[in-house]
Amino acid sequence: MVNGKGFPDRFLTESEIQAICADVLESAIRGDDKVLFVLPDHTRSAPIDVMFRTIYGKLCDYSEHVDFLIALGTHPPMTDAMIDARVGITGEERRTRFPKARFFNHRWNDPDSLISLGTLSETDVGRLSGGRLSCSVDVTINKMVLDYDRIVIVGPVFPHEVVGFSGGSKYLFPGIAGAEIIDMFH
Repeated sequence: MVNGKGFPDRFLTESEIQAICADVLESAIRGDDKVLFVLPDHTRSAPIDVMFRTIYGKLCDYSEHVDFLIALGTHPPMTDAMIDARVGITGEERRTRFPKARFFNHRWNDPDSLISLGTLSETDVGRLSGGRLSCSVDVTINKMVLDYDRIVIVGPVFPHEVVGFSGGSKYLFPGIAGAEIIDMFH
């Protein structure tokens, strides 16, 4: 099975992963879209190397840049060597085979890299938390998201040992959010 369906007894092959990614990219992205891909940092497991190669291969011919933002939450920034290892390339390959790829670490603790989307009121937080919390919170996110037509989250959803599940919308909040909203999640 492919196209969103896995197997109960084996992992998807690289070609099956590529087919799924290619279908999604072709249906979700127009040729003139400026796209930002949000990747999990090295603390999450996933075939990010395969997905990187697939994304780059599909977009490099008609995109000036293929941009990736590392969803760090409050984790330390990844070095170039760590990012290269994450996407399965060498520094030399980044320069020669993947020259349009640009990687950005999320800077959760740099107010100049964030934009406020608004404030959740004390009443809203109380309602959303089932009355467990009583405070307002400023909702900030990496302002890079405003520079793109599409934001594509590249990564899995897994059970998380502390807060239910990792992945999905958590790549946005807390992945590329500001400290106040991240602290609210933790």
